[in-house]
Amino acid sequence: MIPVFDGHNDFLLRLLRNPADREAIWLNGDGKGHIDLPRAKAGGFAGGFFAVYIPSPEPHDAPDYEAIMDAPPYDLPLPDLIGADAAQPVATAMIGHLMWMERTGALAICRTVADIRTAMAAGKIAAILHFEGAEPIGEDLDALHLWHAAGLRSLGPVWSRPTVFGHGVPFRFPGTPDTGPGLTEVGKRLVRECNALKVMIDLSHLNEKGFNDVAAISDAPLVATHSNAHAVTPSTRNLTDRQLAMIAESDGMVGLNFATVFLRQDGRKSTFGGWEPVLRHLDHLIDKLGEDRVGLGSDFDGANLPADIGDVAGLPRLLDALRAHGYDDALVTKIAHANWLALLERTWGG
Repeated sequence: MIPVFDGHNDFLLRLLRNPADREAIWLNGDGKGHIDLPRAKAGGFAGGFFAVYIPSPEPHDAPDYEAIMDAPPYDLPLPDLIGADAAQPVATAMIGHLMWMERTGALAICRTVADIRTAMAAGKIAAILHFEGAEPIGEDLDALHLWHAAGLRSLGPVWSRPTVFGHGVPFRFPGTPDTGPGLTEVGKRLVRECNALKVMIDLSHLNEKGFNDVAAISDAPLVATHSNAHAVTPSTRNLTDRQLAMIAESDGMVGLNFATVFLRQDGRKSTFGGWEPVLRHLDHLIDKLGEDRVGLGSDFDGANLPADIGDVAGLPRLLDALRAHGYDDALVTKIAHANWLALLERTWGG
């Protein structure tokens, strides 16, 4: 079985919402969601980016977003900005859950590529602490250094809703990523400080002007951990060919997002059978980026998935589909994990 190192999951959000049940959820598997330790082992899931995401308060009169996103066109309003004072306790709790997972002996929080390789060789899940949205960091950036000391090695300045650092894309179909202003001045300082600390910057969810700002400032490869091709599915969350060319020029990388809403050409959220949408996006990404700059960014526990993947245990079925499509074992291995490790070596060093 070829191991998979994955660009994005929201498993920590499940633990945040069910703290008393975390042993049953992680160690035993409760049959819910997409990830648990038994299914991860069965699927060859070797590790990946574990996201800290600060959920927005849910209004009492919230519409049925599932139904809206299954009947395009749609344009969902973004939640309000969340400040660092509100976000930091949530981030602390989520990182506490990840550290608990490490104490179970089944997972290792990795700060270097050597740590990842050591964990994989030992049969442990290799976890990168990632912020999906930089809300837990204040404008003085002091907390960035605190979180870095705790193991933070990757962050996205935004998760779609605005932050003090910049602006994300709304969930809109059809649409383009060109949806508003770029990084703020403090957002530009955040990019420079992340470069100095060797914290990877994730462009997923960032709008086009913010993407351009990162590209102009950053001295690191451009990376989108869980995004797809706009030329195939014209969602605001997907990357245009111009953006893909910039990522390729920087020797960066894109992780294929499994979310049905970003895979289907019609922009619908409902699931589908078969592999055609997945393969169409992968073919396009490889064509624009090359075989060394494409990986997987599942969005496990954060999205609706294709029926034939289902959950983390379905990863071998995906790799089999890539082989049946004509990808040889060398390319499948690159997509499964080797490209991510090489990208992190280029980004973090050593």
